[in-house]
Amino acid sequence: MPQNTGTRRVRVGVVGVGKMGLSHLAIVRALRNVELVGVVDATEYLLDVLNKYTGAATFSSLDKMLEEATPEAIVIATPTGSHAALVRSALDRGVHVFCEKPLTLTAAESIELAALAAERGLIAQVGYHNRFIATFQEVKRLLDAGALGQVTHVLAEAYGPVVLKPKGSTWRSKRTTGGGCLYDYAAHPLDLVNWYLGTPQRVRGSVLNSIFSADTDDEVYSTLDYADGLSVQLSVNWSDESYRKMSTSITISGSQGRIVADRQELRVYLREGAALPAGYRAGWNISYTTDLTEQVSFYLRGEEYSAQLESFVDAVAAGEKEARQNGFAGAAETDRVIEWILQDSATGAASAPVPAAVAVAPTTRRGLFGRGRKA
Repeated sequence: MPQNTGTRRVRVGVVGVGKMGLSHLAIVRALRNVELVGVVDATEYLLDVLNKYTGAATFSSLDKMLEEATPEAIVIATPTGSHAALVRSALDRGVHVFCEKPLTLTAAESIELAALAAERGLIAQVGYHNRFIATFQEVKRLLDAGALGQVTHVLAEAYGPVVLKPKGSTWRSKRTTGGGCLYDYAAHPLDLVNWYLGTPQRVRGSVLNSIFSADTDDEVYSTLDYADGLSVQLSVNWSDESYRKMSTSITISGSQGRIVADRQELRVYLREGAALPAGYRAGWNISYTTDLTEQVSFYLRGEEYSAQLESFVDAVAAGEKEARQNGFAGAAETDRVIEWILQDSATGAASAPVPAAVAVAPTTRRGLFGRGRKA
């Protein structure tokens, strides 16, 4: 993982200081090669508190921060429904962007923004932090090395206790603003699957159930089909109180073995006669995230959160032209699969690739933080 190797300080602004935004803000302030130049939020009281106790310059809109504070890069942590407009504003001004996941609510918008970032030569990264967890990185290395032979089946899971009773209306409780289990939870294992295997050919048998939520899904199940008979089972539930916090796991079966991985542990079974990667033997191999993880310069919630921002800032400082990991193009493919699952669950028919241009945009106009009015 990068360790702040940039030789100069990067001027960074943070947009949105809710739960994730506050985490990003704390990490950005701690990175040695970052100068925090501004914080944007729609809540005036919160901005007053931040300014009083941290001295950070605060702004009520992204445009004002871009004009007055002139950041080189911004971190966007607002509701998903607001991402497209904010990202476009930054890219149009030549500003590098780190955006929380999912990138947007439609694959068409995400593809368009990925093309714009590439055209401008800007670092454009999305916050799929699991790609910076050492156990999941080792899974990628083993698959690329062919350690399992031909992969035949994958189980991708995520469970957690987010919604355990009916709640009042917020942006997270409405699918039209980017809330719900599919966007907020299932996006993570879907992104890992895309990283490992590429985009599937189609999805089928998709089920989106509401347990407590009135306007969105609390559990998601789907089958993703690939060539040569490979299938992926997606099983996600954010209303599962048997888990203390979010838990994402991947189980991969192949002709030469099996991999089971989550944030804490990696278990690899390799058959006799399999091509053994260095450090592995036939039978079970078990390692832990503490064995595999490199240190980061600042720890908050998990190494992966700092590592992803270090990667982003270091790429900007080095004058690179694209994200080292989690670029917009890959995030757009994850958004595409999310769309297919939505379509499949609504029609009951298997969803195959469709032109991104046919994606339907939300019907509500959004403000900075997804608080909208009817179009």
